[in-house]
Amino acid sequence: MKKIIILLVFTITTLLSNVVQETKWPKGETFLTFLEKYSIPQSLYFELEKEDKELCSEITADRYYYLMENEDGTLNQVLIPVSEEIQLHIYKGIDDKYKFKPIPISYKEYTETIAIPVKTSVSDELQKATGSAALAAHLKAIFRASANFRRMQKNDFIAIKYTQRSLLGKPFGQPDIKAAMVEISGKKFYRIKNEKDDKYYDEKGKAYTKTYFFKVPLTYKRISSKFTKKRWHPVLKRYRAHLGTDFAAPRGRKIFAAGDGRIEFRGRRGGYGKTIIIKHPNGYKTLYAHQNKFRGGLKRGSRVKRGQHIGYVGSTGLSSGPHLHLGLYKNGRAVNPMKVIRKPETKGLKGKNKKTFLANTKIIINKLNNEVESESRNIATRLDRLTSSSEINSNKDI
Repeated sequence: MKKIIILLVFTITTLLSNVVQETKWPKGETFLTFLEKYSIPQSLYFELEKEDKELCSEITADRYYYLMENEDGTLNQVLIPVSEEIQLHIYKGIDDKYKFKPIPISYKEYTETIAIPVKTSVSDELQKATGSAALAAHLKAIFRASANFRRMQKNDFIAIKYTQRSLLGKPFGQPDIKAAMVEISGKKFYRIKNEKDDKYYDEKGKAYTKTYFFKVPLTYKRISSKFTKKRWHPVLKRYRAHLGTDFAAPRGRKIFAAGDGRIEFRGRRGGYGKTIIIKHPNGYKTLYAHQNKFRGGLKRGSRVKRGQHIGYVGSTGLSSGPHLHLGLYKNGRAVNPMKVIRKPETKGLKGKNKKTFLANTKIIINKLNNEVESESRNIATRLDRLTSSSEINSNKDI
């Protein structure tokens, strides 16, 4: 029997062999309905601190989680990722009571450069080579409006340098393309990411990523809780995470859209209470939680403009007082809203920054071209995104 040591770190007490089921979080399932399904007292949730309750509201449908059941169908333990950094661990303690603990995710990360001749389509070739549909979608997005993939001829090449996280041998999170080349009818197009401003440029330093602006969505008294991906609390001896920024403000104060976009969700969302989620260009989404009520006339699919009134401050859901919880996500990753909102405008590379970028670009382009021309090109790391179960053997307790 193959022993697989799970990087997520499961607590296993008396069982010698158990099956860890990897499955998707069902649509319509909430943290509370999950507890109810396994006859776990809901006091486990209601006794949590505010930030931990909000983490439970970050669980989204179709996200993979990892479950271990006892032979009688009761829950042994479960690990539920809520971001690329943190996951929720529910397990039975030595007192035979269920415990809740946010813990970090131990993922692997690799960076590789690959070149693939196109026989059918970019999506098909990248899917076959890497097992990642997201990689092709990201590639097309950064070449949008400047390269016509429909004109690609057989044996044109694509070359990509990218970073990917993996968990249990499967893709975890979104791939991050560092540089790419696509050949269309023999002509090569390049995009290189500048890590300093998170924008893509061509080989001459011309920008191909539009700067997207957000504004603070309300007039607030103070920031009552800052964004934290994962932080070890030296006194509590545990990890804390808060995937958004809380703005303390009086009940009923108007909330405005932080940017242009389309309403993706409007309704109740677990401990977040009355919530609106807006989808913006460039892979961004914003979340506005704990609202007292929504502005009339808005529904799912409605288009909104930056600065448009969308709702009112409240404390619906599980909240200690009136405030707005603002979440910001880039390609599915929770990011610090204040860093993006306060990010200065960059209209292009200039002076020393441009000179340094162009010098590095030459090195990167040579590497991409060498990969294309090499007869022994690197084979991509293929990670399959499949629902599966894995046997583990351990009696280790945390």
